[in-house]
Amino acid sequence: MTNTPITTITTLATTPTMTTPTLPISPTRASTLTSNLTSILTRISSATTTTTTTTKKPIRLVAVSKLKPANDILALHTPPHSHLHFGENYLQELLAKAALLPQTINWHFIGALQTNKCRPLAEQVGNLWCVESVDSIKKAEELDKGRGRLWEKEGEDGGKWNGVPLRVCVQVNTSGEEEKSGVPPSEAPALCRHVREKCERLRLQGVMTIGAIARSHGLKEGEENADFLTLREVRDKVVRELGLQEGELELSMGMSEDFESAIRCGSDEVRVGSTIFGERPPRQDAKVKDEVEEGKS
Repeated sequence: MTNTPITTITTLATTPTMTTPTLPISPTRASTLTSNLTSILTRISSATTTTTTTTKKPIRLVAVSKLKPANDILALHTPPHSHLHFGENYLQELLAKAALLPQTINWHFIGALQTNKCRPLAEQVGNLWCVESVDSIKKAEELDKGRGRLWEKEGEDGGKWNGVPLRVCVQVNTSGEEEKSGVPPSEAPALCRHVREKCERLRLQGVMTIGAIARSHGLKEGEENADFLTLREVRDKVVRELGLQEGELELSMGMSEDFESAIRCGSDEVRVGSTIFGERPPRQDAKVKDEVEEGKS
């Protein structure tokens, strides 16, 4: 039996004082991930031909890498795909992975957001591209303060993140499920206005929802998930009330099981995880860095 070679890739250190780490990547695993990502990108491309929106722009794919090792992320971030956008749910896991991986990655925080975690999240990850789960004024303000602290440190050191605003999405609970985070649709415009007018170090990117999967599964031909239609209505209302331009505010909706329906309803961004990375381990068994053994795939 022929051993599978291991590719070791040196990543870029995230701070000048860090030791530059290396992450082993199994070619077999990399091939599987690449195939999965290609399949999703093909499905996204196909779904865009049926979208109801008038503006045609590329759909952003956030590869949800929570509970998966940094090795997997690096395998997709390097050529041939050079994928940029990755999503994480837990602060400590994101901090650990960001320290191991290149700053050219665009991180998305998509998990339930605790107020006391907002400031360190915005301050410690310069290449945090978007926080998608803002559902209160207090959380928005803490993120704004954290990003301000990063600006101060970067300004002192001549860093690249000085003056770069943090994108945020307001999470809307369109399904009314108690276990889900998010503001009610009626409260979304006020929160969006607060972010735009009071949080100078944040940039309002759009609105986000986690649609009820049961609604997607119960659809008949020609029907779409009501949660996606509701979020679109919320977005349009925010645009009108805040005097924004068409296309200025994005929709982030759709996951592994329903992203094609979300795209048909006008989603600008979809979040896909297990279809790319495979089944996730229990949280207590997850590894930030996978030590691939020589000769193992």
